[in-house]
Amino acid sequence: MSHAKVDSVLDTVIVGGGLCGLALANSLHGQGRTFALYEARSRLGGRILSVPGAGDAMALDLGPTWFWPDTQPRMSKLVADLGLQFFPQHDNGSVLHLTDHDKRPDTIRVADLHGGAQRLAGGMGALVDALANALPPDAMHLEQELLSVRDLGAHVELLFRCAEATTIVRARQAVLAIPPRLLDERVRFEPALDAALRAALQATPTWMADKAKIVVTYDQAFWRAAGESGNAFVSHEQVVLGEIFDACDATAEHAALGGFFALSPQFRASVHPSSMPMLISSQLVQVFGPQAEHGEQHMQDWSTEAFTCSTLDMTPLDGHPEYGNPQLRRALWSNKLFLGSSETAAYGGGYMEGALEAAARIQRALAIDVDAAQPASGNAACLTHFNAQVAALRVGAIERYRQHLQRYLAAQAKEQLTQRALLDTVEQVYSEALDQLGGLPFDTAAVGVQRGRSDLTPSVLAAFDGFNSALLEEVAQFNRGSCAISNFPNEHDLNQDYIETIARDLAAAWREFAINVNGVLLHKGKAQVTLAE
Repeated sequence: MSHAKVDSVLDTVIVGGGLCGLALANSLHGQGRTFALYEARSRLGGRILSVPGAGDAMALDLGPTWFWPDTQPRMSKLVADLGLQFFPQHDNGSVLHLTDHDKRPDTIRVADLHGGAQRLAGGMGALVDALANALPPDAMHLEQELLSVRDLGAHVELLFRCAEATTIVRARQAVLAIPPRLLDERVRFEPALDAALRAALQATPTWMADKAKIVVTYDQAFWRAAGESGNAFVSHEQVVLGEIFDACDATAEHAALGGFFALSPQFRASVHPSSMPMLISSQLVQVFGPQAEHGEQHMQDWSTEAFTCSTLDMTPLDGHPEYGNPQLRRALWSNKLFLGSSETAAYGGGYMEGALEAAARIQRALAIDVDAAQPASGNAACLTHFNAQVAALRVGAIERYRQHLQRYLAAQAKEQLTQRALLDTVEQVYSEALDQLGGLPFDTAAVGVQRGRSDLTPSVLAAFDGFNSALLEEVAQFNRGSCAISNFPNEHDLNQDYIETIARDLAAAWREFAINVNGVLLHKGKAQVTLAE
């Protein structure tokens, strides 16, 4: 095997061309920063995959399909900034439920099944294309599989493989925007990662890695003509597709149904390829009738993707995976190595929103902050501006909580509704506050540092005094008056033990936020000193 070595040391190397890596690359490029992006696949997008269907007339999403503007502000802003068009998921409130393969499905009514989900015109691949087209082509490197990462003191050394050749790349900072389990399974680290971090990597499931998805196109949306939404759930013992939805384009001029497989990865692998289309067609006919038999099938089994699914991911989960482990958000090797991917996000883990949150976190953490080059307008003025921004965030927090709670209710979650929705809310607020802080021209170079803490940190944090306790009280009052959760007694009237559990979660989120605030201020100070020199 031949070896090629890049002699120069790059500023930043991003490994992984999914949404997290692409969003970070765009941020750096917009700041005039140099970078290189390496992707193992022959395409960009990672788990975002849109393929042509219906004679190339429409884009079919075989990866993520939806985003939710009410609870995903980063996705909403990115879509708006890129000028992309979006439309609501079709849903007229009717849902077919098939519980017996020998009978017709029942029709039930479920209001707002998809919780305000939106889709992109041109598929989610349009998001990838828009981000990629804004980047310099010579900075993008495809079919480059990461094999190892070494800490060499002043820089990081990365070893990539492409076919039979390997390439050594050196960078002052490296970002691994790769799902945690894949990093642990496929990449060698020198020195080895510590036990706590490795345990966190292994315990973090790769979102949708064991799943398979199908989209079937038709000449017309016959289910809509029959008054059906296209939504269906199948739960009998011979189920193939457990969940089905309308996948038409915005006008329904091009018709399609999408579905998620209920079959395990192992079972899917045991089915002969020629038999699977028949099983899918049979299932669709059971639900929608004979018109569903002859469609054009497009299937993606993510469990067969080496750069998506790890060995650990082949074991199905009992419920929704838990994300947000703070171990995965640590800066490693003296701020030279950072872990990305949606699974590392403080909120929105697994979703595209989480990928964007992870990208924003890493952008803040990268050592040289170009905002430090701006002339300072005075720390007092910056604090006043920041306090006003935080005040607006605090006022809007209860509405964010309500939206997160509604999402969990729409997803038919039954446990820890308040705890999960409230933690999502504060993580989102803290993340946006850090974005605001990073964009303000504080003069931190002349500010003292005591035992690793900037003297500005307490003043910045003061904007959030009493935030957790006030929000928790407001949430408790909201729950007591909410008809939506009146059927959940433990959520409707929070008992003291539950309140204390939530308070501990909020305190942990606050500690991480305080550390990040201090880090942003310290990095600004270092950058200003560097620029002054």
